[in-house]
Amino acid sequence: MVAVGPRKLLWRLAEVVDVVPETPRTKSLVLDAPGWEGHRAGQHVDVRLTAEDGYQAQRSYSIASAPEEERLVLTVDRLDDGEVSPYLTDVLTVGDRLELRGPIGGYFVWDAADGGPLVLVAGGSGVVPLMAMIRHRAAVGSDVPTRLLYSSRSYEEIIYREELEDFAARDGSLEAIHTLTRSAPKGWDGYDRRIDARMLSEVAWTPEERPLAFVCGPTPLVEEVGTALVGLGHDPGRVKTERFGATGG
Repeated sequence: MVAVGPRKLLWRLAEVVDVVPETPRTKSLVLDAPGWEGHRAGQHVDVRLTAEDGYQAQRSYSIASAPEEERLVLTVDRLDDGEVSPYLTDVLTVGDRLELRGPIGGYFVWDAADGGPLVLVAGGSGVVPLMAMIRHRAAVGSDVPTRLLYSSRSYEEIIYREELEDFAARDGSLEAIHTLTRSAPKGWDGYDRRIDARMLSEVAWTPEERPLAFVCGPTPLVEEVGTALVGLGHDPGRVKTERFGATGG
């Protein structure tokens, strides 16, 4: 008899039911994944593409949807030199099917029962797993005080910008703070530099308030933010990080 591993480690087919543009480079893929057993906010899946000649390419993508949502959502940022992301953002369409497996990961996750306050720090598409946490928080009616500090290259490249504005307008315990590192619209009065210790000291709660921090984005940002938070006195055990490289995709 052949032993069968956990179902989350097996490849399955999911059908694309919608493609939602988020920014000029980013799209959300709404998937119907029959038999999906559910996930936790912050987890990811592996996606595998197979060419006609049998060549395969595989990448990991964070889950953007809350565990309470019916559909699985992956938000993909197109990398010009990537093997997988250009296909997912420019070619894939409604009715197509994707091979995926998961959910994967148990460290970089947050459940409403874990409490807070929450400090969520993101760079670029690193906001995706943090958005799953924000959506989960809204879905269960949590009022855990939450601050998102989100670094984007420009105003046009802020993923989920309108949804974040809507969440913050309806929920006084949620704040979304942006910093733009390359260009800002006329009249912009927010941060306009890379995230640093001074910015974190202004945005994050004090170490005495013992916030839970989740940091996700390119490796240099994650390392700098993680080091800065610990340097400001935050408990290293309450600072969780997830990073991705600048190539691949």
